[in-house]
Amino acid sequence: MTQVIWIIVAVLVTFTVGYVGYSRYLTQFVELDDDRETPAHKYEDGQEYVPSKKPVLLGHHYSSIAGGAPIVGPITAGAIWGWVPALLWIAIGNPLMGAVHDFVSLSGSLRHEGKSIGYIIGEYVGESGKNMLLWFAFLTIILVVAVFALVVAIVFHAFPQVVTASFIYIMLALVFGVYLYQLNGPFILGTILFVAGVFGAVWVGIQYPVALFAGDYPAGTIVLIGGEGAWVPGAAELEGIGGGNTAAWIPIIMIYGAVASALPVWVLLQPRDYLSSFLLYTGVGGAIIAIIVGTIFATSSEPLVVDESIGAFEGFWGVEAAGLAPLFPLLFITIACGTISGFHSLVSSGTTAKQLDKESDARLIGYGGMLGEGLLAAVALSTFVVWGFADPAGGIGAALPNFASGGGVIFTSLGIPESVGAVFMALVLVSFLLTSTDTAVRLGRYMMEEIVGTPAGMTTKGLSVDPASFVRGRYTNPLIQVVPAYLLVISGQWVVLWQLFGGANQLLAALALLTATVWLANWDDSKQLVSTGVPMAIMVVITIMGLSVLVFYENLYLNLIQGGAETTEATVSSIVQMVLGLVLMILALALVRLGYKNISDVRGEPETPTAPGDD
Repeated sequence: MTQVIWIIVAVLVTFTVGYVGYSRYLTQFVELDDDRETPAHKYEDGQEYVPSKKPVLLGHHYSSIAGGAPIVGPITAGAIWGWVPALLWIAIGNPLMGAVHDFVSLSGSLRHEGKSIGYIIGEYVGESGKNMLLWFAFLTIILVVAVFALVVAIVFHAFPQVVTASFIYIMLALVFGVYLYQLNGPFILGTILFVAGVFGAVWVGIQYPVALFAGDYPAGTIVLIGGEGAWVPGAAELEGIGGGNTAAWIPIIMIYGAVASALPVWVLLQPRDYLSSFLLYTGVGGAIIAIIVGTIFATSSEPLVVDESIGAFEGFWGVEAAGLAPLFPLLFITIACGTISGFHSLVSSGTTAKQLDKESDARLIGYGGMLGEGLLAAVALSTFVVWGFADPAGGIGAALPNFASGGGVIFTSLGIPESVGAVFMALVLVSFLLTSTDTAVRLGRYMMEEIVGTPAGMTTKGLSVDPASFVRGRYTNPLIQVVPAYLLVISGQWVVLWQLFGGANQLLAALALLTATVWLANWDDSKQLVSTGVPMAIMVVITIMGLSVLVFYENLYLNLIQGGAETTEATVSSIVQMVLGLVLMILALALVRLGYKNISDVRGEPETPTAPGDD
């Protein structure tokens, strides 16, 4: 039988070659220069623009980009089409496409005052192009908030131990922020003490698990509210993935994201992400070490081999249980984060660019951070093949517990009890997701600030009658995001929500690569456009085809023409999906047309223009 270690070996080889060789070339290609002042120093305000130490910012960036998608995607794709196609897309696509995408998004933002990709493309194709991309990104953010809050709620229900551990870890982060930035406490000592506290939170969580409503939980779980929560909005629609307990956690998580996004970055975002990075590094790195140790010394509770129920390749149409699912293009949308993700361009050109201390840090944080997420995807794939996956069509609800359970088996290689390892891996997952959720809300505010117009380094509270101030305010803008996100989740269409998120996310990646290509073309006509242009073209084709399958085949043909939508709610849902899918495709194709026209015009000019925005 195939040993799991070969999954890890494959990604380590391709990722090492990519970082040592390709990222070094890209660093020289975009001419990173530590003598150039970064936006974090130029607009330092103690709120959004805050120069950060490289390890702290790497922790924030990595925690923000790595959410549930690099776990759900590889597990679901591996179950449908086999583990080999999933592995190849991660191992090859990440260093050649995803890491390039993240790096150039961060580098481009550095040269444009820390602004988003929407602002950047607007500099070259005009205000209409800027607004189209910003609105596209803002709508995608709402999907991100909805999906991530749902995933955290599912994990909270499956592992109530993580609820307690997560609460302690957030409280520790708040105290660490005061210790580090207000009391100027010693950095190394603080790191040792507070990181130890975070790991101690896992033990406390195991001893005192917490749930909101009654359910099938570990012995000793503290249930805060009587009954099963059938009265909670969305409980019936989420019955298969936790019912009332899951439905009740969703608004709490969204409120947390809204509040956290309004705080200055030093209060929670930076210290929490830095502390959580140790959880994440230990989870991903520890799992890799455990696989190596368990394979060589046979110390795991179960052999670390591919379960006999998992096929290497299940055929172009996948397993029958998942229905009609063509490998091309759906595999490349199912595995988004972990290989390439448009959400990362919003993080890179949103929060990260505003905190970068030196330009050379962009190589490790941008390119290296994406490789780190690829390792998480490889670990997720490993947990899947070790544990097995009984329900290929189960999506989010089936994939997430698999990650923790398979991780628990892997960590037995290091002498850690399976029950402890599973809870720890669940906390690793939640720490990713909580970070990504409030970062997404913060990014949504940045998008709106650029849509309505806000000078760099200026923020507003939004507590006024001025509509522009309200929609961009720190305290009011989150409402515009979390309310529709909440309505989407409790509508009962959470399975569809994941499909829309995947398509929108990948299409956004294509548009971010288009933005980078336009920037490079306008900078200097000697700049080659292959590194960004080819991945951009590939992603445009894949995502347009994937959304076309969702819109025209699954919804128009199967649900509406063939009568697959048996209820009024299902019919309305299909129509909404079709409209959203068509809007996304039209916006994307319009932007591609504008970008292509700009590149053609610029490259046809006899003289090379100076790089706009390059200080």
